[in-house]
Amino acid sequence: MTELQIIIVVLAVCQFLFEYYLKVLNEGHISKLMEKQPENSKSLMDEETWDKTSKYSLSKSKFSRAEEIFGFILFIPIFLYVLPKVFEVWSVTKEDSVWWGAFVATALLTVLQIPGLFFDWFNQFTLEEKYGFNKSTKKLWVTDKLKGSILGFGFSFLLLALLIWMYRTISDASPQYWWVFAFIVFFAIQLSLMVLYPKLILPLFNKLTPLEDGELKNRLLKLSDKTGFKANTIEVIDGSKRSGHSNAYFTGFGRFRRIVLYDTLIDQMSIEEIEAVLAHEVGHYKMGHIPKRLIMSFAMGLAGFGLMGYLLQSEWFYLGLGLNSSLVSSLSPLIIGLSLTLGFFTYWLTPLSNLFSRKHEFEADNFAKEAVGSHKPLVSALRKLYVENLSHPLPHPLLAGFHYSHPTLLEREKAMEMV
Repeated sequence: MTELQIIIVVLAVCQFLFEYYLKVLNEGHISKLMEKQPENSKSLMDEETWDKTSKYSLSKSKFSRAEEIFGFILFIPIFLYVLPKVFEVWSVTKEDSVWWGAFVATALLTVLQIPGLFFDWFNQFTLEEKYGFNKSTKKLWVTDKLKGSILGFGFSFLLLALLIWMYRTISDASPQYWWVFAFIVFFAIQLSLMVLYPKLILPLFNKLTPLEDGELKNRLLKLSDKTGFKANTIEVIDGSKRSGHSNAYFTGFGRFRRIVLYDTLIDQMSIEEIEAVLAHEVGHYKMGHIPKRLIMSFAMGLAGFGLMGYLLQSEWFYLGLGLNSSLVSSLSPLIIGLSLTLGFFTYWLTPLSNLFSRKHEFEADNFAKEAVGSHKPLVSALRKLYVENLSHPLPHPLLAGFHYSHPTLLEREKAMEMV
């Protein structure tokens, strides 16, 4: 093993053990609360729902632990032996074809995702089925995965080919800053996909229909006008085709902006509650959270491309991954190497990212409260979401602080009552 391989394996072990500890800690916490339901949760759930929610949370956590154990065991041989062997057999140097380099990297990335399909199948047709959330059929699941795999392979292949071509073309004229130009092009593609996704890709998986005329549509359009959020259209997505979970969101930007409601949400909530949920989503827009997230995405993306530009010329990195020195300056093995290892470094930034996310949720809650004139409709809606989705309202604080992008229900209620 090289020094770099040892460092990566140590980081992988640390992440695995910490994640395992967090989940076991939370499972013990939930199991203890199952013995006697806390008083502050009794107004939210009756005893039967509390018991079912606790069991669902424990089942998900144990399933996640099993998946992580399998992933960790699989990662070690892939990282130490498969990665070097693949690029020994399928050598992809800077002089090889752009299309060949893109194909090798895309094919390997696709193969690495295959084990996850077995866990996804089990989750959908065993765990989610047991608790009444699965609405999908096996045929639909397979069809979705085939569509997703074909689209994913196609997009990844074309984007990697473009990246390799830009590197080879621009680096001759600007060897130090080619990655800046490449990043600008890729960020523009990312913004374009935000517009194109709901119009071209999402309809391949879900049916989107305009919200029927009536009181709900009138209330939502009135709220849209009142808050200055001009949505091009309000659409209903057939989420119930696959799952019993519910949600609402808006997508796109500018004149391409649209509001999307899950049909399950409409079935589960009153008009006042849906209005409050939408007001919360509008709050993210009006409070400037979208441009802030785009700026963060821009900064992280630029840093990532900068790192890639630096490592492309770093022989120590390629040799550290167990690769041949002839592969230095080749993008394909670098992309695979970074996809396998970078997450072990960025993982520890998760709490910081979620801290900002939870702050934004509090701000959007307060906006919704002001927009509809009371905190009660949103509180009522959130309570229904928790009950319908069997979301546990009292996770262990350490797990919630590290992984939760949203504050817990009780934290949100308390914040809205105080402001």
